[in-house]
Amino acid sequence: MIFLKAFSLPTEDMEIDYLSVCGKFRRTCYDTKYPFGMFSGREFPESFEFSDITVFCGNNGSGKSTVLNLIAEKLKLKRDTPYNRSEFFDDYASLCRYSLLDDISPDSRVLTSDDVFERVLDIRRINNGIDSKRESIINDWVEKRSENADTRLHGIDDYERWKGIRDARNKNISQSQYIRSRLMRNVTERSNGESALSLFVDAIHDNALYILDEPENSLSPGNQLELKYFLEDSVRHHGCQFIISTHSPFILSLKGAKIYDIDSVPVKTLPWKELPCVKVYKEFFDNNTF
Repeated sequence: MIFLKAFSLPTEDMEIDYLSVCGKFRRTCYDTKYPFGMFSGREFPESFEFSDITVFCGNNGSGKSTVLNLIAEKLKLKRDTPYNRSEFFDDYASLCRYSLLDDISPDSRVLTSDDVFERVLDIRRINNGIDSKRESIINDWVEKRSENADTRLHGIDDYERWKGIRDARNKNISQSQYIRSRLMRNVTERSNGESALSLFVDAIHDNALYILDEPENSLSPGNQLELKYFLEDSVRHHGCQFIISTHSPFILSLKGAKIYDIDSVPVKTLPWKELPCVKVYKEFFDNNTF
C-alpha cells in the first residue's frame, strides 16, 4: 500500500531566495546552515516518487539520512531517538513539499540504527538486573537451607519467608528450580542481533508507513536476510509502505524496491545489482573465490 506518493526538496534558487528574504544569511553565530546547501550541484529529481518499498542508497555523507529526516519531520512521524538538526532545519523543511495517496496511519513511525542500539542496551540493562537478582536468590537459598534458619511462622506476613525455607529444604526442588520459580526468564537468551531484529517485529504493524534508517546495523548477514523477508511480507500481506536508507546488499535486494542512487549525478533509480556498493561486494567475492 502506498501512503506517501511524492516528496520534493527545494531547488537551489528557492534556498537562496528564502535565506535572502528571511535575512538568516546575516547571522554569523552558526558555522553551518545545514541542510541548506547540502544538495547543491547534486541534480536531485524534481520530486522523489515512491513505491511500496523505496530505498535511498549512497555513501556516508551523501545525505540519504537527511532526506529521510526531512520526510519524517514533514509528515510528523513518531520517533524515539534524536537526530541531527540545526537552527535552519525547520526553515528548510518548510520549503519541502509532499503528496499523499492515503492518510498516514498513527502507527507510522521512524526506526533508526540508534533505536536498534538502544534496544540492545535496554536488554543488557535488564539482564544485569536479572543477574544481580539471581546471585541474591542463590545466597537466599543457601541461607534458608542453613540449620540456623528460623522455621517458625510468626504471623501471616511471615508466610513467604517460611514458605521459602520449606522450598529451599525440599529435596524434590533443586537449586535451579528454586531460582527459576523466583526469577523472570533472562531475556538475553537472544543474541544482540536477534534482539535488534525483534525491534522491527515488535514495532511494525499493519497498514502504516515506516521510515527505516540503516536498519541493518547490529544485524548479521543471516538476520539481515530475515529482516528482508519480514519487510517483504509486511508489504505483501499487511499493507505497509517502507522508505529505507541502507548500504546492505541484502536489504537492497528487497523484491520490487525502487532504489535511488543518490551518489549519481543526476540522481537516478537503478536495479540493485547495478548499484556501485553492490558491485564492490561482487568484485570482492569474484576475486576471492572459495
